[in-house]
Amino acid sequence: MVSEKRKVGQRGWGWAIAAGVAALGLLGLGVAQIVASRRAASEAELTEVPAPTRVEVVALGRLEPRGEVVRVGGPTGERIQRLEVRQGDIVQTGTVLAYLESYDERRAQRDVAAAQLAEAEQRLRATTTFAQAQVREAQSQAERIQSPAQFELQAQQALVRELEADLAQKSQDLRRFEDLYAQGAISQQERDRQRSTARQAEEKLNNARANLVRLEADLQASLRSAQATVQAQEANLPLSQVQVAVESARQNLNLAEAQLERTIIRAPQAGRILRILTLAGEAIGQDGSVLDMGDTSQMFVVAEVYETDVGLVRVGQPAMITSRNGAFDETLSGRVAEIGWQVFKNNVLDDDPAANADARVVEVKVQLDDGRPVEALTNLQVDVRIDVR
Repeated sequence: MVSEKRKVGQRGWGWAIAAGVAALGLLGLGVAQIVASRRAASEAELTEVPAPTRVEVVALGRLEPRGEVVRVGGPTGERIQRLEVRQGDIVQTGTVLAYLESYDERRAQRDVAAAQLAEAEQRLRATTTFAQAQVREAQSQAERIQSPAQFELQAQQALVRELEADLAQKSQDLRRFEDLYAQGAISQQERDRQRSTARQAEEKLNNARANLVRLEADLQASLRSAQATVQAQEANLPLSQVQVAVESARQNLNLAEAQLERTIIRAPQAGRILRILTLAGEAIGQDGSVLDMGDTSQMFVVAEVYETDVGLVRVGQPAMITSRNGAFDETLSGRVAEIGWQVFKNNVLDDDPAANADARVVEVKVQLDDGRPVEALTNLQVDVRIDVR
């Protein structure tokens, strides 16, 4: 009996040992699985996971007209006499925007200078007309001298030719008389008479020739004198003193017109009047500002893109623009037109207090496809999403 109880006890211990061994085996298997799982997790963590591809760049921006907002100014301290435009007016290049208080005074000075120039020009015309008349008179005098003298000279030349012919005839007769006298056909008295006739003809010819030379000399002297008179009158024709007075008056007028123009403020470009800074009767401040204007016919968005994102932006990429404060309801479309060349501190601040208030950004200009809904909202803050795919 005792022996049977001992056998039963030994079997109980055997089962207990077997159960313990099995439990230890299961525990070891569990520990091994846990270690393997942790090792796999660690390896998964060490494996590099590719970052997702950026499809858009988001930035804050502001609306501005083409060519930005132009601040039109004037002389500091000058008072505006009257404005010719109102806010919202569309003007063209050179349109008068305002007149300064000194405009009336400068205009009166310009009118005086214009009158002085007109008077000087009238004096020049009168003096020139008189001088031209004197030149014509001198030319007429030269013609009056030349014509009779030419006729007299021609008559004397004809007389010389006639006397030359007569002398030739008488010389021929004298040779014939000499031959007849040598033959004894005529007397010495007849021969001497023919010699005297030939000598008289020669003297007449010499006298006529001398008169011809005198007439030619007198004519040349008269022509030279008349021509000198004409040249003297022509030399007086420019009337340098009168011309200097005219040129001086013209320069005074140019100066007066330039001073008058400085009292007129004109539009430097075509566009819309956005804001009037100095009203009629007010003096222009130290900054010289009178009004702001811009070409709102084409609107742009200046997006301030973070310097870390600007490398993804390219000219021509599409962009979507929305208003966070409901200034306009629709979503505007556009394309990147220009990427800035400088990095600087952001100007457009986010309403989120957690936003970076000292970011480094690059200005990217987006040209709107249709800017009419926002042409009256210059400088409005907007949200910009640039598709960089």
